[in-house]
Amino acid sequence: MQDQREVLKTLAHTKMPFGKYKGCYLIDLPEQYIVWYHAKGFPKGKMGELLSLVYELKLNGLEYLIHQIKKDTTQNSI
Repeated sequence: MQDQREVLKTLAHTKMPFGKYKGCYLIDLPEQYIVWYHAKGFPKGKMGELLSLVYELKLNGLEYLIHQIKKDTTQNSI
């Protein structure tokens, strides 16, 4: 897997590509939806890895870190 900082940057800017929450940033997905995916099983591949990371971040109350990364990288690109 990529450098951890790059993974977090990728997560900060990745949107859900399918389903009910298509177009929503992964970190902004409702907690109950992420918990449902955890119980059902995350998709295979990169998307599953990112959703699993979102689960862990939300579980530990760390989603603010991703919001800060998103804010910082958006401001730096202006």
